[in-house]
Parts: sequence; structure tokens; C-alpha cells
Amino acid sequence: MKVLVLGATGGTGSHVLRVALSAGHDVTVLVRNASSLDVTEGVRVLTGDATSAEDVRAAVVGQDAVLNAIGSRNMRHPVEVEVGRALLPAMHDAGVDRLVVCSAFGVGESQTDANTFQKMFFHTVLGKVYAAKDVADAEVRESGLDWTLVYPTRLTDDPATGSLATGARLPQGAGSHVTRADVARFMLAQLTDATWSRKIVVVTGAAD
Repeated sequence: MKVLVLGATGGTGSHVLRVALSAGHDVTVLVRNASSLDVTEGVRVLTGDATSAEDVRAAVVGQDAVLNAIGSRNMRHPVEVEVGRALLPAMHDAGVDRLVVCSAFGVGESQTDANTFQKMFFHTVLGKVYAAKDVADAEVRESGLDWTLVYPTRLTDDPATGSLATGARLPQGAGSHVTRADVARFMLAQLTDATWSRKIVVVTGAAD
């Protein structure tokens, strides 16, 4: 499958890139700086900006699916909305239907399952980023594409465990964190699994 990975230089996106390559997919990445990539062998590397409609349009053409793992590094100036507004029309124009997005637990209605401390953190430290994700995710849901929105809990850099708890809401008794490597594997699996098609799925680790 021909797959475009956005956010391939980020914490989760770099795992998505490696997992997609390991699975034998034909992978394209759109990055600002190719030297920031962990892996380049076998990757079609396009240099550009994921908030640029022109750059994204060129990257989307010819793809079968898009895996979007972009996260805002500058919490005062989140990019999720801009990325979505470049990406969604480009996918429509190119006839690319499948989109898997890594968002975050605590965005939108998923916040109802957060504890008091988490809610305070989401509203203060992550306030602008989560507000942007909320808007961007709503636009994905309204896009008419075959989308899946993945809402991981607190992300860690630990090795993959292969053990996940998933659900439309935070699974009862599940862990409070999940590895980026496990999230990447889950995102890739959605390319050939329709279970969460046009749905939000909360992803976390097994019980702590």
C-alpha cells in the first residue's frame, strides 16, 4: 500500500514510519528537514510544510492512505487546524479516502473520563493545543473521508508491549499510559481493519 506519513520526525510519527516500512508499505513522508528523519532508506522523502496546501497536495497524489501523527511542538501556536485544512481538501481532490489521525485522550468528549488532575492539565498547560485538536478533529469527522481518530493516553518512549486496551471510551481498569511504539502499530493496523472506521478510539496500555 502507498502510504503518506505526516509527522515522521516526531515521537510517535518516527515509530509510524518504521512500522510502515517494516510492514512492506511504499512510504512517503513530508518533512521540513530530511536530516531529522531516523530512517531514510526505502522512504520517498518530500521536503515541505504540512500546513502548506501546495506541499500537501503534491505529497497526497498517488497515495492509498494517510497516517497523520503531527503534534504541535509550540504549545502557543498549535498547527493541527492548519494541517487539517491543507490535508482534507488535498485528499478529496486526489481521491485518497483512508485517513488515520493520532490525536489525544482528553480532547472533546473523551475528557469526561479524565480525572481531576488530568482535566486541569488539559485546560492549562495543553489548553491551546487541545482546543486546536478539538477543532481539527471535528473537521475530520465532517470530511466525508474514511477516517479513524486515535486518542492515546499519556505517551511514553518505552518499548512496545503488544498489549493494548481500546474502546470508544477509556477502558475500565486500563493503564494510564501507552507507548508510542504500540500506538504506531495500532495506527498502521487501521489501514486494513475497518473496526474503527469513522470512529474515535481511545488507546491505552494494559492495567498498570
